[in-house]
Amino acid sequence: MVQIKTPEQIAKMREAGLVVAAIHAATREAAVPGASTKDLDEVARKVLAEHGAKSNFLGYGGFPATICTSVNDVVVHGIPSEDVVLKDGDIISIDCGAIIDGWHGDAAYTAFVGSGHAPELIELSRVTEGSMWAGIAAMKQGSRLVDVSRAIETYIRRQPKPGGGRYGIIEDYGGHGIGTEMHMDPHLLNYVERRRGKGPKLVPGFCLAIEPMVSLGTPKTEVLSDDWTVITTDGTWSSHWEHSVALTEEGPLVLTAPDAGKAKLAEFGIVAAPDPLA
Repeated sequence: MVQIKTPEQIAKMREAGLVVAAIHAATREAAVPGASTKDLDEVARKVLAEHGAKSNFLGYGGFPATICTSVNDVVVHGIPSEDVVLKDGDIISIDCGAIIDGWHGDAAYTAFVGSGHAPELIELSRVTEGSMWAGIAAMKQGSRLVDVSRAIETYIRRQPKPGGGRYGIIEDYGGHGIGTEMHMDPHLLNYVERRRGKGPKLVPGFCLAIEPMVSLGTPKTEVLSDDWTVITTDGTWSSHWEHSVALTEEGPLVLTAPDAGKAKLAEFGIVAAPDPLA
């Protein structure tokens, strides 16, 4: 069953989303050469405390930290550690969430550590982020869940990959519903699998965490012995972007974006819904 939210509940999710945005801003500033991924986790803990919010990652299925820190060939679910020290030229995807009065926010971004990054890495992140926004722009009344998947996949496939070949759209992980829990129905693929059908119809109150994960090579992954860290099977680096989004009577509202998604959605000719907290 898909949980449909009222405008008042969406406003509460916006509160949680803004805490996630604050964590993103603080960790992005702290993701510098010489910082450990545990340092970034401490930054996130402080932001949560400052906003009176709870972590929806800490303890989830036994996860031991407040954020996921996925460096280079780690796709998702990297565990913060004193032993993982960022260096010039790394890329890191930081995934985090927050709970306010029982309502969840969840979002991720890819950051460049230091300088000197290869053009293909910069393009990888741009393509992954762009596909996320294409999926968000596809959240329209009367559309189906598969339309979001198709928009993400189509955007990625239309981008030329430096050096040739195709980007790997990670197959084993995708987006999800969000609300009173972090992971809810429906599961959102980042590509179209025809045997799954069209999925549910999108109506006002429908909330999704849209999160493409893309690699420079394979779409295949494996989980390390810690039972959390997910890496590409061929060692190619990957990017992960995510926003929590609510569909309202007035269009999509990006709950975890500081501006509610106005600027990026405008690039797709979409007017973002008004921010209920503005």
